[in-house]
Order: sequence, then structure tokens, then C-alpha cells
Amino acid sequence: MTRLLKIENLTRENFAPFGDVVDVEGMKAVAINQGFARRYDGQAKIDVAAESGAVNVSLFVAQPRPAPIDIALMERHPLGSQLFAPMQARPWLAVVCGDPRDASTYRAFRATGRQGVNYARNVWHHPLLVLDADSLFLVVDRTGPGNNLEEYELNAAERLSLMP
Repeated sequence: MTRLLKIENLTRENFAPFGDVVDVEGMKAVAINQGFARRYDGQAKIDVAAESGAVNVSLFVAQPRPAPIDIALMERHPLGSQLFAPMQARPWLAVVCGDPRDASTYRAFRATGRQGVNYARNVWHHPLLVLDADSLFLVVDRTGPGNNLEEYELNAAERLSLMP
């Protein structure tokens, strides 16, 4: 039997144990460009220097998974953080957990199309979950030597389900 995971709204407070929320809401702005733009500093702690790593900036184009979404694989990056910032105003989902074998540690968050997340180093998370076809994301993560990917495949009894 698959268990249903409740989806929470994404806020800085409820996501803090897993990393950073990238969002202008509640942040102090600095006027720049002769007052025609505002800069919001301190959005995320990019952590990629372990074992001579470097920053990698890439674009992902993602497709939605069929509903209900089957949570069958979790991953983490032991050598660096991983930031996802949507480039379209489309809601998307972030699923995290403390221990992929313990269903009570799973959390699911609905992000607005104006919010990104920076998963802290070693935080278990599901691969990118989008709700619309061809969803475009800017991704900042680590490149370089070392193994920066661990995956855990949930067995049938451990799997969870999301209804977006």
C-alpha cells in the first residue's frame, strides 16, 4: 500500500532544515542601476568547494510525471549544495526527507514559480518535480572530482505518493 504525502506551502521557516528558499518575499532590497532595479542578497549558501569542486551553472528542461506521483527514488549530494530556480512562473514541487527509509521524515513543498530552493549538502531530495511540460530551471551545483551523487531506491513498501 502506498502512503500519501501531504504537500505544504514552501516558506523559509519550514524548509530551513533542508537548505535555503530563493525568493524576494521578506528580504531586504538594495536599490541598484540608478534605482531601476532591486538586488536581494544572501539568497543561498552555495557549498561546492569540497574535494576541489567548482560551481556549475546549467539549465534543466523538465517534464511532469504522471499523477499520482510515485516517490520511488531519493538522492543526495555529499560534496555540494544544489540550487533550483524556476525561469517561468509555474508552480513546482520539492520533496525532501531526513532518512529515505523512514516515511515519517518526508516533507513535500509546493513552490511558486517565483521561488527556488537550494538543497544543502547531504540533504535527501527527490529529483526535480514539475507540474507543467517543458519547465525551465536554472541549476547551480557542483562539478569536479569525487562522487557527488548517492541514490536510494525505495522498495514497494517504502514508496509514497503525491497528488499535486
